[in-house]
Amino acid sequence: MAMQYVSTRGAAPELSFGDVLLTGLAPDGGLYLPESWPQVVSSARSGNYVETAIDVMWPFVDGSIERDTFEAMVADTYATFATDNVVELVETAPNEWLMELFHGPTLAFKDVALQLVGRLFDHELAKRGGRTTIVGATSGDTGSAAIEACRDRDAVDIFILHPHGRVSDVQRRQMTTVDSTNVHNVAIEGTFDDCQDLVKAMFADESFRSEVSLGAVNSINWARVMAQIVYYVVAAQRVAPDGSPVSFTVPTGNFGNVFAGWGARMMGVPVDRFIVASNRNDILTRLFTTGTMAIEGVVPTLSPSMDIQISSNLERLLFETHGRDGQRIADLMAEFRDTGSITIDDAHQALLGELWHGERVDDEGPGGVVETIAAIHEQQQMLLDPHTAVGVAAARRNPTASPMVTLATAHPAKFPDAVEHATGVRPPLPARVGDLFERDERFEVLPNDLATVEAHVRSLRRS
Repeated sequence: MAMQYVSTRGAAPELSFGDVLLTGLAPDGGLYLPESWPQVVSSARSGNYVETAIDVMWPFVDGSIERDTFEAMVADTYATFATDNVVELVETAPNEWLMELFHGPTLAFKDVALQLVGRLFDHELAKRGGRTTIVGATSGDTGSAAIEACRDRDAVDIFILHPHGRVSDVQRRQMTTVDSTNVHNVAIEGTFDDCQDLVKAMFADESFRSEVSLGAVNSINWARVMAQIVYYVVAAQRVAPDGSPVSFTVPTGNFGNVFAGWGARMMGVPVDRFIVASNRNDILTRLFTTGTMAIEGVVPTLSPSMDIQISSNLERLLFETHGRDGQRIADLMAEFRDTGSITIDDAHQALLGELWHGERVDDEGPGGVVETIAAIHEQQQMLLDPHTAVGVAAARRNPTASPMVTLATAHPAKFPDAVEHATGVRPPLPARVGDLFERDERFEVLPNDLATVEAHVRSLRRS
């Protein structure tokens, strides 16, 4: 029986994997999740990333893709990575590990999922004889990974919105120097949350959505989360091969990366603790500490990919921890949209507290980002990007008896100014992108206005 997918808000029809892939956001505004979590971790092959990935993801795509086709697709995806292991586990202290997720084409963890998602789009669109217009918002890394996954694909046009002047030079250039006719970059005069709101508004505009065959590569797309579950399974296999519990610290903005850890736990990975690491934009820390999630202004930091106030994928966790009550989640999200704040009741806050902890890490000061980058460099002769440093600092403040794995989400060369500020060392770009600053850029600056952005997409998409 093929897996069906349900919306977190309960009012959208159940869909198959192929439909969920192309739909992205549910028509009721919710996010899709599998109707149930398959228990496959205990039987998943270990030692080889590709084999583990196939075993973990197969129940989610079975019935939509032939097994041999899917196996070839996964193998082709991870052949693009710079290490045969795809992700590397590095022990940085007793009981403390870094999981390096930045060995893909654009040097960030988003590649692990998006290189596969691009191939899944190609397969599904070819099967249907259709095409799609991808519109995504990025706080820095999703955009370049999505563009790399979708560039030059005949059935896909991709438009990526980033906040003008609020991503690093390397992040911006990785998007804007791609010379492909199906790739379009838009710098929005506003914050990442403004970009994300524009994308959500385009999905809510049924006429526009249908006209351009709108699709999503942001972590609202279930296929992204599905592919990210794999590296939690791999980490547990490598760090605790006896099957004992593992803890994870995840530098978090939109919550998709850490929610994939929840998915791994639901599929059988024994997880002791999730530490949700935030920068100064600490809406998630405040939620896990007080039970109240309230929007404040976005503050620019050294970790710009986390300069977010609205963490879309948190809705998936709330759905899971509220008994999969779609109407309750729809009401909560409506309240949050209308008032900018919601409070979780005491019982559900206590339930969250059993597994989840939020930790805020500031740029400066004792135990902050700058100090952590400097300390790891001095102790380990290793350079951390500022997002990973947020994670390491949070992990060290919250030691656990179980092995702690912190997700290293980006290569330090993506944020050379912050790394040099902390260590005096400017990390060089890997050879494969060494000419990045010699390439021509191509992007448009547009106001934070839905009609203007929709008109731009209409004018450039291929029919």
